[in-house]
Amino acid sequence: FDIITLFPEFFDFYFKQSILARSQKEKKLKINVHQLRDFALDKHKTVDDRPFGGGRGMVLKIEVLERALNKIKNKKLDSKVVLFTPRGKIFNQKMATDWSKLDQLTLICGRYEGVDERINKLIDEKVSIGNFVMMGGDLAGLIVVESTARLISGVVGNSEALIGERITAEKGFVEYPQYTRPEVFETKNKQKLKTPKVLLSGNHKKIDEWRKKHSKVIE
Repeated sequence: FDIITLFPEFFDFYFKQSILARSQKEKKLKINVHQLRDFALDKHKTVDDRPFGGGRGMVLKIEVLERALNKIKNKKLDSKVVLFTPRGKIFNQKMATDWSKLDQLTLICGRYEGVDERINKLIDEKVSIGNFVMMGGDLAGLIVVESTARLISGVVGNSEALIGERITAEKGFVEYPQYTRPEVFETKNKQKLKTPKVLLSGNHKKIDEWRKKHSKVIE
């Protein structure tokens, strides 16, 4: 993963925790976070400018982003360049599955009022994490890295659940309700919340039927 951002420190803590930290140490994956300002040539490290035609805010400059991509993208690898923008296609499980098979995934975290539209000639895909607007694409970057990384072989193992996710990715990701001990949980107001009896039955056929009945497909 190669992430282009104006706030690399935003990612420092997160990528040094838990499974992502271990996977990097074990060389199951590699995460590089790049400061966009490092690719600006002027003494002020300028990465944005006022939009032509007027309007609010600032726009990230195409020349700085091109310089970054030329330095980062490895043309010898099976790679993809993604820009986070509210106008992009909504990120889903199928994308995560497809991207987990790549050699390199470069993520551009937009900021301010957006990116010069000519970036379209330099990227492969525009992606959004939902129908809402944020201050930048950095959180989207974290979400995409985690969602994609967990599908890479060896990162979280090859459990049946994970294999099932890969198989069902084409049709949608299937999620069903989960329960664990205690079998009966009593709340402070004395309400007793019980585990469905079928999950305690040991009858795997009936359990599978119950899970299918209560599943939700997330596309």
